[in-house]
Amino acid sequence: MKENKLRSLINNNLPTVSTRMWSTDPFFYEAVGQTGNFDYVEFVAEYAPYDFKDLPNIVRAAELNGMGTMIKLDFQNRGYVAQKAIQAGFQSIMFVDHLNAGQVEESVSLVKPKLPGGPGVFGYPNGRYIGGQSHIPVPDHAKRLEEVVLCFMIEKQEAVDQIEEICAVPGVDMIQFGPNDFCLSNGWAREDHKAETKEAERKCIEAALRHGVRPRCEISSPDDAVYYISLGVRDFSLGDQLKSLKGFWNDDGAKMRKIAAEGCRKIQKTACGNN
Repeated sequence: MKENKLRSLINNNLPTVSTRMWSTDPFFYEAVGQTGNFDYVEFVAEYAPYDFKDLPNIVRAAELNGMGTMIKLDFQNRGYVAQKAIQAGFQSIMFVDHLNAGQVEESVSLVKPKLPGGPGVFGYPNGRYIGGQSHIPVPDHAKRLEEVVLCFMIEKQEAVDQIEEICAVPGVDMIQFGPNDFCLSNGWAREDHKAETKEAERKCIEAALRHGVRPRCEISSPDDAVYYISLGVRDFSLGDQLKSLKGFWNDDGAKMRKIAAEGCRKIQKTACGNN
């Protein structure tokens, strides 16, 4: 059995740092792991194309480089994909778009083991998580399921209104505020409601801490962590693979396009002058 790295850090009250990945290519997970700077990687399956052959390869690359794994799922097929991801070895599930505590309870039950008197419905599927046909003991499988870290996006006004009830649901380990969907659910342009959005985020962070739930925050720069640490946050997602690449392509790409165009004009002018 492999240790759930994220669960171990949480149990020991230690900070965690991750980064978001869109690619399913194990090469990139290996490259991230070789830096030694990240505790786990988050695969944004809600956004990116993938198939079920990709999931164990992502996990293998992360495990071989000392990292845990989280997968961010769509809402509609969350139970099916969450179970497949856990079967592949993912150590954390991020659920999105929940509106209330009842939906959260349902999602928790889909990934908790089916035990006497318990809320879970997840069984004992053959797969990488239990060693294929090599079958780890049933109690060990149940223990691993209980250790999977469950994170819930709080990104609708309805969820913010029920943040206390959601954080009180047994099995909720983490929450993360989603500013864009929060503004969408209110019919707002985010740039016009920065103060209200920040206030809602702070409300969610404070509620989580009161309930012993870890608030996780996405940041673009290490400097952004200072504000959240002052609120008691210890869990961070730093950067986004596609956003970083697009920043390079847009910024340096535009500069290179301008330099190339100006250079071409100089070359043409020189050639015309020589003629």
